[in-house]
Amino acid sequence: MDMDFLLTQKMRMGDEKAVEAFVTKYYGQILRYCRLRIGDYGYAEDAAQETFERFFRNFSQYRHYGRAANYLYVIAGNLCKDFYRKNREIALEELSEEPDSGAETGAGENPEKYLEIKLAFAGLPEEIRETAILFFAQERKQKEIAEILGIGLPLVKYRIRRARELLRNYFGDD
Repeated sequence: MDMDFLLTQKMRMGDEKAVEAFVTKYYGQILRYCRLRIGDYGYAEDAAQETFERFFRNFSQYRHYGRAANYLYVIAGNLCKDFYRKNREIALEELSEEPDSGAETGAGENPEKYLEIKLAFAGLPEEIRETAILFFAQERKQKEIAEILGIGLPLVKYRIRRARELLRNYFGDD
């Protein structure tokens, strides 16, 4: 049986340990996703926390149709889009560049590599960036990305192919 389904059933019955297990399971993934989308750790952390707050605020209406992570990514993606709508004037250079720990960045012990990857993603067009982050950084399957973004699988495949081209140009052919 699906582990997410079991967790959500336990959460519906008021099991606090199930809530804690759910948040522990997905918080790091959602934080890394927000970090790559937004760029600033503080804002990304706020967006990740808001993602879970919204999930639990509307939990009574939540219906489990697959992976709960996909639903969390939809919420987080919308929050990241809202961030950009509200903060268009924040330039990339103004965002904090403090190195994060490997667990938070997903870059292990190499903050310079993480910064380079972050800048590469930031240079992608928005719709391609979102798909690229989900595919390359979050290692989501193409079908999951289509569900998260509410687009067709052929469009996901096109965006991934285009992201590969643009990233290859950014990093060079190696």
